[in-house]
Amino acid sequence: MRVLMTGGGTGGHVNPALAIANTIKQNDSTAEIAYVGTQHGIESKLVPAAGYPLYFVEIRGIRRSLSLSNLKTAYLTLVSPIKAKKILREFKPDLVVGTGGYVSWPVVKAASRMGIPCALHESNAIPGVAVRMLAPCVDRVYLNFEETGKNLKCPEKLLRVGNPTLHPAVAPSREEARRILGIPDKYKYFILSYGGSMGAERLNAAVLKLMRDFTAKHPEVYHLHATGAIEKELCGGWFKEMGLDQYENIKLVEYIYDMPYQMAAADVTICRAGAMTISELAIGGKCAVFIPSPNVTDNHQYKNAKVLVDAGAASLFEEKDLETTEAAPLTQKVAYLLSDAGAAERHEMEEKIRPFAVPDANKKIYLDLLDLVKKK
Repeated sequence: MRVLMTGGGTGGHVNPALAIANTIKQNDSTAEIAYVGTQHGIESKLVPAAGYPLYFVEIRGIRRSLSLSNLKTAYLTLVSPIKAKKILREFKPDLVVGTGGYVSWPVVKAASRMGIPCALHESNAIPGVAVRMLAPCVDRVYLNFEETGKNLKCPEKLLRVGNPTLHPAVAPSREEARRILGIPDKYKYFILSYGGSMGAERLNAAVLKLMRDFTAKHPEVYHLHATGAIEKELCGGWFKEMGLDQYENIKLVEYIYDMPYQMAAADVTICRAGAMTISELAIGGKCAVFIPSPNVTDNHQYKNAKVLVDAGAASLFEEKDLETTEAAPLTQKVAYLLSDAGAAERHEMEEKIRPFAVPDANKKIYLDLLDLVKKK
């Protein structure tokens, strides 16, 4: 089977595509898989690192403000399917799978016109522009959230499968993860916090204030925070200014390389609300406090988190809610969740987040993709 994957711009689009590609390869070692992205998207780094051939098309998103660049975007929207068609003729795929982002548009559109079986996967609660535009053209639309289907006018094509993940679908237990990581028994609770691989200044500032006002005063609580690459120096400076480097129960790192184990060991996780992160937390049944990034298309991280909050499965703070000198809202919430009084709420969140995971998402997608190819 020959499969062409496409999706890009952010890791939230690329990682599910790579998870699907890896699953196909694991089940069919003879499968030929290639990827179509843009030269300036994160896929230009992630896809070659994963070992898949990468083709490029030139396409960009529409700017929300009046701009001359939108004229070029309109032009690329018209001509990019022609370039995509050339790639399709060269690679000759049996199947095309898109995971969102504007690069999906020309590839999936051209493939559907050529009669090639096509599928989309939407990770977020609110479908992106590309998925909304392409849904009528494809054979299947896979959903992470059930609620996403309310915004797509093709119910017969929808299948809720969850989010494909790059990490194992079965999380280790809290106790096993703590043993593997070597976290001492003297720590009764573990707070894990991070804002993404590149960092998030406001989230970092709020977490350091939490460390200062809560963790530093509770030696029974271990707290690990990842700053991200861009914020490493700035956040490290704040860390020392607050005297937090003097506490053995507080640790600051640039990046977390063993995230599945750290997440499994945590009692409370403070993080962004990307779809992949939510899926991983749900698989492990983790208590989560979300601080969504406001700098994403359609504010989709807030909408992702809100779905869980409405179900009583998580807690949510917007960045603007944390812009106080003492960062009291976050500190108060975390302190409560780790108190005897808040234990019931913490455990309730752990149970209510589990239904948002589909542990066998990768397998469900693979089997359905095989069925699409056979039918066509």
